[in-house]
Amino acid sequence: MMHIARRNTWIFDLDNTLHDAGYCIYPQINRLMTRYIMGQLQVDRGQANDIRIGYWKKYGATIIGLIKHHNIDPHHFLKITHNFEIEKNNIKASPYLHRLLQRLNGRKFIFSNAPRAYIDEVLRHLKIANFFSDVFSIESTGFKPKPNICGYHILLQKSKAIASDCIMVEDTLPNLLAAKKLGFKTIWLSSKVYKPKWVDIKITDIRHLV
Repeated sequence: MMHIARRNTWIFDLDNTLHDAGYCIYPQINRLMTRYIMGQLQVDRGQANDIRIGYWKKYGATIIGLIKHHNIDPHHFLKITHNFEIEKNNIKASPYLHRLLQRLNGRKFIFSNAPRAYIDEVLRHLKIANFFSDVFSIESTGFKPKPNICGYHILLQKSKAIASDCIMVEDTLPNLLAAKKLGFKTIWLSSKVYKPKWVDIKITDIRHLV
């Protein structure tokens, strides 16, 4: 069992970790990204979907492939693809979330590949922003998002955290693997039946953290 100490620094992903983005939000973002790619690259919907998914799988975020291969403006991309109103009934999260965050000892940070404005809006709806010492968004990393190791170094430097004291809670394995290579402890939130050896703990529900 992984040792949990008071000095631990908790690094939380946001989407599909602290709330269920697949319930309503991801479908909206995916549609807007596909439409953006269709317009910018002059391709049909099927091609745009393939590009969106392919870049996400290869780089960890669709935006990185679009910057690298098509020289798109990342700020414009984020503005257009997250241009929707987040409503309370769009947010689906564990009823134990507040109690969980209250009980966890140590500093807590958000580390997400999403844009800052979107993160702030989700945290506002979840009413949990006050639990976090800081937020690291895709802009914070200089558009070097997870699993790019540069983003992790930026987080460690700005938070003044020690890697061996960090516990990363994530739903995406490549992001956890990058953290593990730096010395983070890793907690995988997943319903999968298997667990890679380098994952310290696998949980199926966020409430199982405590």
